[in-house]
Amino acid sequence: MTGHVALVTGGLRGLGKAMVLGLLRTGRKVAAVGHIAADIGELEREAAGHPWAGNLLCLAADLRRPAACDEVIATTQRHFGGLDILVNNAGLTFTYTDPERFVKGPKKFWELTDEIVQNTMDTNYMVADQLARRVAPSLLARGWGRIINVTTKLDTMNRPGSVPYGPSKAALEMATEIWAKELAGTGVTVNIVNPGAGANTPGMAQEMRDWSATGKAPRLVEPEEMVAPLLFVVSREADGVNGYRFDANSWDATVAPVESARRTGRRAGFELYPLSDCLAG
Repeated sequence: MTGHVALVTGGLRGLGKAMVLGLLRTGRKVAAVGHIAADIGELEREAAGHPWAGNLLCLAADLRRPAACDEVIATTQRHFGGLDILVNNAGLTFTYTDPERFVKGPKKFWELTDEIVQNTMDTNYMVADQLARRVAPSLLARGWGRIINVTTKLDTMNRPGSVPYGPSKAALEMATEIWAKELAGTGVTVNIVNPGAGANTPGMAQEMRDWSATGKAPRLVEPEEMVAPLLFVVSREADGVNGYRFDANSWDATVAPVESARRTGRRAGFELYPLSDCLAG
C-alpha cells in the first residue's frame, strides 16, 4: 500500500499528528493540515532525518471555509499526484466550548453563545462534510479509497453538558453510516477510528490528566494508540469493511489486525430502543 496519498485534518498535533506519522512510517504520502501555522515547524522537525520525511506536506488552513477545502485538496493532489485517503480528525473539544467545565461543572445548553455552538458544529461536522463531498468523486473514479472519521463514544455524545461537542460528533457518526451505505460496492469505504475514551492530547484539560493519573478518571488514550486501527482500516485487508467503528482503547495489538478488528469492530450509527424498554415493570 506504499504510495497511497492521505490527507489528515487536525494533523499537526495530538491524535492527528500520531496518525500522520503512522501513515508516513508505512510508506504513505501525507498532507497534514491544521489551523495553527506555528505547529508546522514542530512536526517538520520531528520528521527531519527520517527516510520518509519527503513524503510529508504540512499545510495551515481554516477548513471551515469551503474555498480552503478546495485549496487544500488541489494542493495535495498537485504535490503528490493524487489523493486516496481522507482522515477527518479536525475538531474543537470541551476545553474550547467550556474551559472551566472540569472545575465548575459543565454549562447548560442555554448558557452557550451562538459563536461557540456555530464554530464547534462547523469544525467538527461541516469540515468533514465539505472535504468528503469534494474527495468522493475522485475516489469513485479510481475505484478505491478510504474516508475515516473521528467521532466519540455514544455516552459522550448524549451526556448532559455535552452540547455542542456531543451533537457535532453525533452528526458525523450518522453521516458515516449514510456515506457508507451510499458508497457500498464502489471500492470506497467509510469507517470510524476513535480513541474510545478521553485522549491525552493538547486539548485535554489538565484536571482530567490529574484525575486520570490518580485513578479518579479512566486512563487517557495516548495518540499513538490510534495508529494500529487506522492502519488496518486503510489496508487492503479492510476492503470489505464499510460502515464500522473501531476504538483504540479496545484494540488488541497482540493479535493479527484482522482478528482485532473482528473482535472490536461495531457498526457505526445508533440503535433505537422502543419506549416499552423504559416502561417495563
